[in-house]
Amino acid sequence: MSTVKVSIINRSANPLPEYATAGSAGVDIRASLDAAVTLQPMERLLIPTGLFIELPQGYEAQIRPRSGLAIKQGLTCLNSPGTIDADYRGEIKVILINLSGEAQTIQTGDRIAQMVVQRVERLSWETVETISSTERGAGGFGHTGKI
Repeated sequence: MSTVKVSIINRSANPLPEYATAGSAGVDIRASLDAAVTLQPMERLLIPTGLFIELPQGYEAQIRPRSGLAIKQGLTCLNSPGTIDADYRGEIKVILINLSGEAQTIQTGDRIAQMVVQRVERLSWETVETISSTERGAGGFGHTGKI
């Protein structure tokens, strides 16, 4: 497995993001709050992390939900996966929403999301008159009849 060097500034009291297990695809991202915040059902909030990164050109970071937080507390990320572009230098913040029927409290240091860094390719458009056909064709949402 290869590694990518990413420069990071950590202005939080939390440790640097780390992989929970040897096979984890993403590092856990923690909340950096002055005080606990409570999200009411269906409320969304932008949660700061105190992290600033410099990705190498040709890479992106994706902010994704944590499955345990989603199933246990009904908290998930909106705009998921959220993309952090290689030229972004602001603080990483996570849009959380409470999809449960109860108020949910976030404390500083809580693991609120995971971040996956991936290589990205740039595209070059080629305008044509036709594109190749496939068995699927234009079949879209639910075209197989399976749920």
